[in-house]
Formats: sequence, C-alpha cells, structure tokens
Amino acid sequence: MNIATIGTGPIVDSMMPAIQELEDIQCIAMYSRKEETARALAEKHKITTIYTGLDAMLMDPSIDVVYVASPNSLHYTHSYQALQKGKHVICEKPFTSTVQELEVLIALAKSKNLLLFEAITTIHLPNYQFIKENISKLGPIKLVQCNYSKYSSRYQQLLTGDTPNIFNPVYSGGALMDINIYNLHFVVHLFGKPALVTYMANKHSNGIDTSGVLVLRYKDFIAELVGSKDSNSMHFAMIQGENGYLHVESSVGECRKVMLDVPDQKMEWNNQTNANQLFYEMQTFHQIYQAGDTTTCYQLLDHSLAVMQIVETARKDAGIVFSADKH
Repeated sequence: MNIATIGTGPIVDSMMPAIQELEDIQCIAMYSRKEETARALAEKHKITTIYTGLDAMLMDPSIDVVYVASPNSLHYTHSYQALQKGKHVICEKPFTSTVQELEVLIALAKSKNLLLFEAITTIHLPNYQFIKENISKLGPIKLVQCNYSKYSSRYQQLLTGDTPNIFNPVYSGGALMDINIYNLHFVVHLFGKPALVTYMANKHSNGIDTSGVLVLRYKDFIAELVGSKDSNSMHFAMIQGENGYLHVESSVGECRKVMLDVPDQKMEWNNQTNANQLFYEMQTFHQIYQAGDTTTCYQLLDHSLAVMQIVETARKDAGIVFSADKH
C-alpha cells in the first residue's frame, strides 16, 4: 500500500513513524504548494517525491491512498478530489466542516467502492476496547465526564491580533473541532447519539470558540465534555455507574491507563504497547485495506457522521458560524 500525504504539519510528522512500523505500507509522496515547505519533513522520513501540483499527485498510478491532513476547511475539497481520482482516503479529524460535506464524501466513496476513513485515535486504542468490554460492570450509567484542555501556543497570537487557522472561522477552527471532538468520539462510540445537545462556549470576538462545555443528554444519564485551547487542566475521563466507575488517567485521545473500580474488582489496565497513539488508527485502516473490508469501513463512517451531526448541532447552539456553512 502506497500512501501520499496532503499537509506538512506536526500531525503528519507524528503519523509517519506509525506508517513505517507497519508491513507492506509506505509513504512515497507528499503534496505541498511550495516545495521548500515540505523538503525538511520529506527528507526526515525519506519520502522521495514532493508534488507542488495536487492534480499531478492524484494522477500518479502508484499511489493507492491519500492521507489528508490539510487545514480543517480543506478536508472536504481534498478528500473529494482524491476520491474522484479513484484514491482511497484517510482524512484527519475533524472529518469535514459540515454534515452536508461529509454526506457527499460518503456517497462518493460508496459509489466508487472506495475506502474513506477518519483518522481519530480514540476509538481504535486497545485501552478503549477494554472500556467497551467492561462498561457493563458499572451497572446503569449516571454521569460521564471528559476534560481535554491544552493551552495553545497560537492562542497568544490570537490575543495579539493575529488569526491563526486553528482560531479562524474561515478555516473551521475552534476548541470543539480541534480538541473536544476527541471527547465526543469517546462518548458517542460507547453510547450512540444523545437526545439533546447543548454547547456553552467561551468565544473570541471573531466568533470562534476558544473553550467550551458540551453537554449531551441521554435517556438516563448526562455526559459533560470539556475542551479548551485557552487554558490547561488535568486530562481525564470518568464514567460513573450505580455499581462503580471507570477512570481514564489521560486525554481520551491517548487512553494511557484505565482504572476500573466496582465491587470485588479494582484494577488498572494498560494494554497499549506502542507509545505513538496514531499507530492504532493506522493499524485499523491497514487491516481494512488488506481485507478489502468496506463493511467495517462504512460502519465507521456511520459513527463519524453521527459525531459530525452532533458537532453541527453544538455549533449552532453556541452561534458558531463557519465560512463553509454558507456554501
């Protein structure tokens, strides 16, 4: 399997070792509008070809899969172009800016029998599987809490008058899209879609959310998801049931260690042998690709669509408008 990348940011730098650890998979090309922007990263990871024209890269018959890691607002366009050219697509989170964009991509992928996969760490981590397998021990769930708060170095730029992409409505930025979405994947893959969605956000004058609290109301319990890029906090997740609790002692994007506390059983669990959490999502995609397993791939797309529907509802509740909403 030959991969080409769109994007040259830190996430691509982190993804390359994950790709290199798997057999029969290699990154052979990288797209950047300016060659000098990609040169250092390409040399670091021994990527032989840099394209400065996207069409030229997508016409390369040796490329099987395109990994889209461009700014959020470009995920849809780049994924659409790759699918149109017959390439399988791995797209970084957040999948798209709007529900409509994702629906179009899903329909296109299915019409061409292509794989379309969201690169989200949470749901592919071995420790997350432990949570899924043991959550029934908690009895009826009553409360879920997640906090992923990480002060962004670019937040200071925002305060001084610049508008970096991650805090720009034009580029579909903000805390919900960038950081709280990990919490959302964590909860929705466990419990499905909620009955009610409320998002209370701290917003910059440009309308973007710099932090916020997402509340999901299920039939019998409440989930509170905190995501912040303007302040720091201890990262954790807590699932409370009538019989006990599960505690994740890290962000849910990493799930580094899980504690289970129920009657007659108290234990700590960590079955993640690879320190690079991106490895596991790439491993899942590799298995799907090798098996030609469109069924599993499209089931994951159902989950991604549910997450995007909640994100869009939350944005509307908080009055957060992207340029993509007007298309």
